[in-house]
Amino acid sequence: MITFFNEDISFNLKYKVKTKSWLKKVAELEGFRMGNLNYIFCSDNYLHQINVEYLDHDTLTDIITFDNSEEEETIEGDIFVSVERVEDNAKDLNVRFDDEILRVLAHGLLHLCGYDDHTDEEEAEMRVIESKYIQLFRTDFAK
Repeated sequence: MITFFNEDISFNLKYKVKTKSWLKKVAELEGFRMGNLNYIFCSDNYLHQINVEYLDHDTLTDIITFDNSEEEETIEGDIFVSVERVEDNAKDLNVRFDDEILRVLAHGLLHLCGYDDHTDEEEAEMRVIESKYIQLFRTDFAK
């Protein structure tokens, strides 16, 4: 089950039902079944505090993913998303906010599927996979 929450902001994700179906399909295509996955939309300040407290990183970020799975092939987790960071990233990258939020949602899920982005090579691979799944959303779910 995929659930969307707001923590310290008001944010309404467009196409919630279609987005949930798309995320389930992404997990399936990656060889996983969907357990409980929570996306928590929040502010920069809220996510920064999590970054400092849990990861000892004193930086702003767009997403932090916590893997709560107990079974290897089941997705279970909490994904915190700074809507402010996503908005800024969309402007900086000159992309639509809707595309950038999809990229970030997929990014968190891909982390739970075992992908990392610590090196330039891993990050490049992650971007290719994110783009593939954004295209899947556009062609199969955005209708």
